[in-house]
Amino acid sequence: MAFADYEVLISKDAMTVYKFLMDGTNNSLWRPGVRSVALQSGVLGENGAVYKQTVAGPAGRPIAADFQITEARPGAEIRFNVVAGPARPTGGYFLSTEGAMTRLRFALEYHPKGLQKLMNSMVQKTMESEVAQLEQLKTVIESRPAD
Repeated sequence: MAFADYEVLISKDAMTVYKFLMDGTNNSLWRPGVRSVALQSGVLGENGAVYKQTVAGPAGRPIAADFQITEARPGAEIRFNVVAGPARPTGGYFLSTEGAMTRLRFALEYHPKGLQKLMNSMVQKTMESEVAQLEQLKTVIESRPAD
């Protein structure tokens, strides 16, 4: 199993952060490895939405990394499953209010099966890099004007 998580404190309220994250098309604004992302099915920003996403893989090769929102609790939690690509982790964003700020934790978990276990250390490093991108998310959200 591979697991990674990272946490930041964002100078915006929890609903602002939640709404930004629920719109999966925003991924390219804070995750530099995302080459393209678009709503594939469902309703933008709602539970059940599926996003078609392509990310940069080894040597810059494009890799499918489509994901589906599987659980959404407004202002508190968003869970998703990666439904396309060589590694299919599950993940979540967990929000808590601290005064006028939001503590945001991003966690990814991957349970490889069969020969996929040979990729576990590479997947672990990739997941650690992915969750650390919350620093970029913090910068992007804090620089946006208030709704």
